[in-house]
Amino acid sequence: MKKYARLLLSLFCVVCLTACVDEEEFANTPQGNFEALWKIIDEHYCFFDYKQHEYGLDWQEVHAKYQAQVNSRMTNEQLFEVLGNMLGELRDGHVNLTAAHDMARYWQWYENYPANFSDSLQRRYLGTDYKIASGLYYKILDDNIGYIRYSTFTQGVGSGNLSEVLNEFILCRGIIIDIRSNGGGDLTNAEKLAARFTNERTLVGYMQHKTGTGHSDFSDMEPRYLDPAASLRWQKPVCVLTNRHVFSAANEFTMYMKALPNVKIVGDHTGGGAGMPFSSSLPNGWVVRFSAVPMYDAHRQTTEFGIAPDYEVSLRRDDFLRGEDTIIEYARKLLSQ
Repeated sequence: MKKYARLLLSLFCVVCLTACVDEEEFANTPQGNFEALWKIIDEHYCFFDYKQHEYGLDWQEVHAKYQAQVNSRMTNEQLFEVLGNMLGELRDGHVNLTAAHDMARYWQWYENYPANFSDSLQRRYLGTDYKIASGLYYKILDDNIGYIRYSTFTQGVGSGNLSEVLNEFILCRGIIIDIRSNGGGDLTNAEKLAARFTNERTLVGYMQHKTGTGHSDFSDMEPRYLDPAASLRWQKPVCVLTNRHVFSAANEFTMYMKALPNVKIVGDHTGGGAGMPFSSSLPNGWVVRFSAVPMYDAHRQTTEFGIAPDYEVSLRRDDFLRGEDTIIEYARKLLSQ
């Protein structure tokens, strides 16, 4: 069972289509494609109850609203716009509609918020003498704090990579793991990294599976555990840096690390993305991706709309003008105490 769950979780990626659902046939007309899309989401999307509670989402009302905009004379571009707007009602970054000419998406989970990350500042801290271990850029800062930049979990990292990085930091007082603007990727990479910071099996969350077509048809919650790595593990304090662009597998990594005793989350609220995405096709060949398997934290709470940091810190303009990253400097002070 553990191996099967890990296989599923490794596919939890912000950019990949992960599974398919078979649907009954609809006519390849504007109305047929509309009904096919609405029904796919109605029967398989996993956050209806939560989003109805959070902001009053009513999928039946959504049907009435957008069906009135569909007619047999509309162009493909017009139909695509209507269907994309309908999916936007879900407010879910894992929901996309893809055609040959465009991809409808919901990115307001980070676009409507301050970036709280600067490439130019980040390059200043790394300098030119940093080391690279697969997807990890790392160096020791001048106050003897280890700094790791992991920009995407789509880039793999091996056990040997992680051991070399931790060996490099062995005399450091603490480690900063900067995952700001990490939009997700392969959850296996997130698990590998998090496993280096625990000495015991730790409950990090739960998951459910759809058992029927109703909005509330789910299995019982299944616990998810993080097992300690068999190789070198870190025993000193850690700060994980986050912003609103932390999503999907990076959001899950934040959830794992938040459950560990020597870890503090510093920065901004994450963007969320707590549903494992599946995919299906419309009669005209357009592909829809949607959240189908809900994930929860160790307190059985969804993180679909993100995770609050332990220390909420934003980039300050005066620090930026001095060439300082407010969030990194705050974490350095925490680790130096």
